[in-house]
Amino acid sequence: MIKAVISGTGLYTPPATISNDELVDAFNAYVERHNSEHADEIARGEREALQPSSSAFIEKASGIKRRHVIDKDGILDPERMCPRIPDRSNDEPSVQCEMSIAACNEALEQAGKTPADVDALIVACSNLQRAYPAISVEVQDALGIEGFAYDMNVACSSATFGLQAAVNAVENGSARAVLVVSPEICSGHLNFRDRDSHFIFGDACTAILVEREENVSDGQGFEILGTSLKTKFSNAIRNNFGFLNRADKEGVNKPDKLFVQQGRKVFREVSPMVAETILGQLSSLSLTAEQIKRMWLHQANLNMNQLIARKVLGRDATTEEAPVILDEYANTSSAGSVIAFHKHKGDFTTGELGVICSFGAGYSIGSVVVRRR
Repeated sequence: MIKAVISGTGLYTPPATISNDELVDAFNAYVERHNSEHADEIARGEREALQPSSSAFIEKASGIKRRHVIDKDGILDPERMCPRIPDRSNDEPSVQCEMSIAACNEALEQAGKTPADVDALIVACSNLQRAYPAISVEVQDALGIEGFAYDMNVACSSATFGLQAAVNAVENGSARAVLVVSPEICSGHLNFRDRDSHFIFGDACTAILVEREENVSDGQGFEILGTSLKTKFSNAIRNNFGFLNRADKEGVNKPDKLFVQQGRKVFREVSPMVAETILGQLSSLSLTAEQIKRMWLHQANLNMNQLIARKVLGRDATTEEAPVILDEYANTSSAGSVIAFHKHKGDFTTGELGVICSFGAGYSIGSVVVRRR
């Protein structure tokens, strides 16, 4: 039986950063101007005044302190409040392709492999900058990989769902090695004029190389013991932007064409589902929570992660057991749990166990149990 192993991971981090204070200054300047422009309507009760934000509110609500972004100036411009990412010609690499190449090269270097060793590439992320040709095929071509590639989207769970697909390809013999890449430009679909969500997202790209165990040196990488996927339809997290928008001009530029969510509802409904999924998967593998050294959880909200870890462990988790990267990166959608894995796996010794778990819109949950070789 062929077994699948994670032999390398890579991370691309955009150099530009935005602190909570910087974000709040821009948002509050927008709020002040908006309220001034609509002062008469507000006074007559015809329009509600917008409320300012604060760094203390953001950190308490989410645990986020700053975020990396592709473009900083456009987001912090109170008259724009949107990243400025110019179109490129069809002969230039796309932004997501450039991000992916950087992350893939690091994953290949970590694994000691070259593109010639890879047979497939999956771009798994929450937003793709075009419908076709597939970003994955563009990345495949740029890296010089033979074989096949495709795009997939399961929102914040895309990377772990992509891992499942990679494991299937490796274990059924259709590929020796598969790269799973998650180029997330979350700032592109975030409404920076919405007080409840303007701070949530950042940009980043991760890559994971999944290989046949026989092609990985002894003691290197993490054996994938099992994957568990779950979906349940919900409108609590939604983005209605799509190619049909041009067919109804009434809906153009409405708030639902960007990220919208019912945060409290998501917290209440998703947290127990995630904990149950992890515990159920561990049980199916004849494992217990006490045997798990670390949970690399989706980095959406600190309070949510703490609750999930508590439900799994039956007690509060330490930062070593459930590491946090969202204070620096914010929510990077599907890349979040892989960033946590990439940055917090180096201290594992042979036989130690961990869980990579992502969750989000859909609802969707992807859980992967790994063991250090």
